[in-house]
Amino acid sequence: MNTASKKPTTRYWIIAILVLLWNTLGVIAYLGQAYMTDETLAALPESNQLYYSNLPAWVTAAFAIAVFGGFLGSIGLLWRKKWAYFLFVLSFVAIVVQQIHSLSIQDYIEISGAQVVLPAITLAIAIYLVYFSKKI
Repeated sequence: MNTASKKPTTRYWIIAILVLLWNTLGVIAYLGQAYMTDETLAALPESNQLYYSNLPAWVTAAFAIAVFGGFLGSIGLLWRKKWAYFLFVLSFVAIVVQQIHSLSIQDYIEISGAQVVLPAITLAIAIYLVYFSKKI
């Protein structure tokens, strides 16, 4: 019986570290939104003020689940834990829920080509992370 585990490649470690950095940025973005002061909100364009002021709790919850699930999944990748896969799946589902609201339900910000790029990149990365973490 072979009990030796397969050593991860350099590519694996580079991806795991980049994923941790990416998800750390997501946590920072969430905290910035969750703890936005009235002064910061007032400095935003009117459409953004309306968007943030009328954001349903379930969208904020989906955002929190997406970023913290991704962040903890990233730590799981670094520790080479199989539970990272579950967290990336959870994060992916939360991203989809959040983006359904942001791209189609909300009526405050007009969605243009440039505003679709980051959500599309985020979704693509989330899909890749589900695939990548499945191989742990």
